[in-house]
Parts: sequence; C-alpha cells; structure tokens
Amino acid sequence: MIMTKIKTKKPEPERKVINPIKITPVLSLPKDVLNTEEEDDFSFEDFKIENDLASKPDRYFEAIGRRKTAVARVRLFTRGNKAFLINGKPYQEYFILEEDRQIATSSMKKMKCLDKFRVSIIVKGGGHHAQAEAVRHGTARVLVDFNNNFRKRLRKAGYLTRDPRMRERKKFGLKRARKSPQWSKR
Repeated sequence: MIMTKIKTKKPEPERKVINPIKITPVLSLPKDVLNTEEEDDFSFEDFKIENDLASKPDRYFEAIGRRKTAVARVRLFTRGNKAFLINGKPYQEYFILEEDRQIATSSMKKMKCLDKFRVSIIVKGGGHHAQAEAVRHGTARVLVDFNNNFRKRLRKAGYLTRDPRMRERKKFGLKRARKSPQWSKR
C-alpha cells in the first residue's frame, strides 16, 4: 500500500494596509502643568508632520551614462538655481583639464542648455577622461528624455552612442590580455 501526503495550502496571514502618516499632536493640559519653573525647549509644533505639496521633492529627469568602467548618474532638474554639479562640485573644479570640461559639457552646449537647467551628476569609476565621456553620454540621454526632438542632433554628433571600447581582460598563461611571456630556448 502506497501512502501519499496531501499537500494543503496554509492560510495566508491578513495584511494590513498602512496609510501615509499625518500626525498633528494636540494636547490640552492644565495651565499649572504647562507653567512649571523648569524651562524646556520642547514644543509640540516640532512634531507636526503633514504630507503637503511643499514637502515633495523637485521633479527631475534621470539617465545613466557609461564609458569603460566609469558610470555617471545624471539628474536634470527643471526648477531651482542653474548649476552643473559633478559629485557636489562645479564641473570647473571637478575636471582639472580644459579638454575634460569641454567633453563633459559638449552635449549640453550642443543643445544650448548649459545655463537653463540644474544638472546634478554622480560619477564613479574609471579615470578622469572616461568619467568626462560618461558624463557626456548621460547628459545626452537625459536631454532626450526631457525633449525627444533633441535626439536627431545628439545622435548625429555621436553623443547617444555608448563607446564600447573597454580594456580586454587578462588571460591565464599570458602577461596581459595578449602579451606572452618571453620565450627562452633552454
């Protein structure tokens, strides 16, 4: 006689839906309790939490640009002061060489948008030249997200194409990717 177990489903626990928090603590305490000799910096206005439109963050467009091992996350804000920040610094301070500055801002200059938006970029990995090209790629992609009519001019300039050239990996038995060890006759 073959015995088989019957599989039964366990009942799922009830899930509670939590609504957004809207706390406004209001206490009515007697005046003699409130007028104590000890002075505190405590007030209930500090605990007032409300979800309103003023507390929402600014709207932005986001894209990622890449080159070799450098990755740039670009955010384009339509409101706020007009600046081009890379890792929290102005691009003139971040990129020391003038060539890298021109590469990083070339897609914005091509569309004449350098002074019209606040651009915040976080770039990691690679060297300074690869980071500049990653910034250019990311800014070109975010401009296309902002306005699709920019695509044709940026594509023609070559700013939307990711440069696929990367360092080839080292192979075993070789000194580098393709360089072999020196041959010795004996």
